[in-house]
Amino acid sequence: MNIIGLDALVFGVDDIPACGACLSDYGLTPVEVDGNGGRFEALDGTAIVIRRADDPALPPAIGPAPSIRETVYGVASAADLDAIGHELSRDRTVTWDNEGALHSVDDSGFAIAFQVSVRRDFSAAPDLTNSPGTAPQRPINQLGIFPDMPAVPRTLSHVVYFVPDAVKAEAFYAERLRFKTTDRFDRVGPFMRPQGSDEHHCLFMIQTPAHMQGCEHFTFHLGSGTEVLIAGKRLEQKGWTSFWGPGRHLFGSNWFWYFNSPLGCHIEYDADMDRHDDAWAAREAPISADSSQLFLFTSRENWSPGGPPPKSVEQG
Repeated sequence: MNIIGLDALVFGVDDIPACGACLSDYGLTPVEVDGNGGRFEALDGTAIVIRRADDPALPPAIGPAPSIRETVYGVASAADLDAIGHELSRDRTVTWDNEGALHSVDDSGFAIAFQVSVRRDFSAAPDLTNSPGTAPQRPINQLGIFPDMPAVPRTLSHVVYFVPDAVKAEAFYAERLRFKTTDRFDRVGPFMRPQGSDEHHCLFMIQTPAHMQGCEHFTFHLGSGTEVLIAGKRLEQKGWTSFWGPGRHLFGSNWFWYFNSPLGCHIEYDADMDRHDDAWAAREAPISADSSQLFLFTSRENWSPGGPPPKSVEQG
């Protein structure tokens, strides 16, 4: 079961134009988008897909629209699809579509799908740092930052679910799909990575009352913490409201910046996530302001010395 990671998240929404504008402003590339929805891709082809909430082709909704309707994982080969289909069909319905993707449901009721991954190779500028005590990475006269530098989503990173029973949910992904738990917030839920990935997590689950079940947020990787700050500032300037960040998490070490969105969940930028193998021992901690981030900034308007004091940007 060589599950590589997330290939796509599918949402059923009420307002196609607003959701499309949000995803485009976020930096994803629209592909075959019309009044019924479409696909919004990162550099590697991973994507967010939006459809009208009443589209009969979508899996049943867990809650009211807008909401996540399916989580699509990419696998390495057709043999992996066969193995997943054999495993899941032991106790639940499994269907195959005309494109060869497998569809089913997890123990929490979320629709899940698996396909040979659409991820493609791409080229993007590396993050080069000049640091005293180590050899310079950035050549002489090459700028480290400039106003129009690229800061676009490179690959779909992770999704976060609200689940009614985190213990049951974790057991399904560990026992049936061979995910590994990398860290855990006590009495809240696990961070998990699939067998075919060494990234800290592609799935995090938070225990909540059943009526809150759904997607809390999703995120795409950017190239660096600097790109998170640049992309987030640009998204703010386009009118989208910051929810949490910018900052840097402790579990996963990734930079983050979350925003409100019309998709029924928050959207995040992240960068520079830890990587682990099977020798890693999962940590546990109570969830708190001190364990959820090492530091947290407050975004403000641009300011220069001698000008009036900067105004805080309203937090959503």
